[in-house]
Amino acid sequence: MGLTLEEANRILRGALAKAQELNIKISASVCDAGGRPVAFQRMDNAIWASAYASQGKAVASAAFGRPSGEMAERADQPTPRGVAAAEGGHMIMGQGAVPIIRNGVVEGACGVSGGTAQQDEDCARAGVAQLQHPLRRPRVRLLSDIRAVHRQRSAVRHLPGHVP
Repeated sequence: MGLTLEEANRILRGALAKAQELNIKISASVCDAGGRPVAFQRMDNAIWASAYASQGKAVASAAFGRPSGEMAERADQPTPRGVAAAEGGHMIMGQGAVPIIRNGVVEGACGVSGGTAQQDEDCARAGVAQLQHPLRRPRVRLLSDIRAVHRQRSAVRHLPGHVP
């Protein structure tokens, strides 16, 4: 089974939560194994070029099944250059994307742009980590989330047999 929209959105939430933690504005993209877009988000006030860069990094990572930064030193070699040309020139072989690999199969990639190269990769890794830890929710500072947690805790305190 391939990457679902729900999984792609979970990855994006993880990447954006990491960006909030780093206090940066990013764009994040998730593509399938063929480099086709599945989901995308651009944070408020993220530079417009980050939208294209995040997608290009994700395509490169999915195509080669490795972090896009590992392709940077090989970008001018004939094979990667030929693959990029045949694909249509959308690949960006620079740091900031990581592949989504399950059971040894590349299912897609998450690409990020807007911070430093290392911050972009850290955000992408945090996003993809959401698939390995589906119960671990990214820290999001939304009032609705905080209220929901308080309601849950309050409900537990009122259960029969609950010992504080």
